[in-house]
Amino acid sequence: MVFTALELKKIHNNNRPKQWLRLLSLALLLFFTSLTWLWSAPAWAGINDDTYEGNIYILYAGNGSLVPPRLSLAESLKREMPTVLVYYVDDSQDCKQFSIVVSRIQEFYGRAANIMPISIDSLPFKSDYTPQEPGYYYEGAVPQTVILDEEGKVVFNGTGQVKYEAIDDTLREVFNLLPRSESEELKLRTFNEFNSELVN
Repeated sequence: MVFTALELKKIHNNNRPKQWLRLLSLALLLFFTSLTWLWSAPAWAGINDDTYEGNIYILYAGNGSLVPPRLSLAESLKREMPTVLVYYVDDSQDCKQFSIVVSRIQEFYGRAANIMPISIDSLPFKSDYTPQEPGYYYEGAVPQTVILDEEGKVVFNGTGQVKYEAIDDTLREVFNLLPRSESEELKLRTFNEFNSELVN
């Protein structure tokens, strides 16, 4: 098939808008892609801020075995097992920092006591709770630590970043262990930015 010069010019002019449309589409795609890269900020987990990054026990305590708790409070009371309730929210600097202490508590007492981190967001909205429900002991602040002995009696109730030693002293009494002053001293050894462990 042979085209005249006039026919070739018409074919070329008809394809020109399609080429411009393709170029314009490509330019817009590149423009919006670059805007997305500029506007998207990297997600930084920060132990020293009140932002949400996920579950604090997984991120900062390095201990995903704490959530969810292995036993409910009702099961723990039925088994006459001492229980440590720790109320928290995932977007609190104080709770993030305290999660490391809770992990240390589990390290030493996790086999004998039920360690229960309770997200206050998971508490049902009720006017009254029974002593078998975690909401019964919550006082409206986080972090809050409540220790129940084997009879279900509250033997410790602390708000804020309670020292590990205060919790340890109470649990030593609950389990009839020697006081810290009469037992081998535990020393802290840091092994990464957030977690630490006790060693003899």
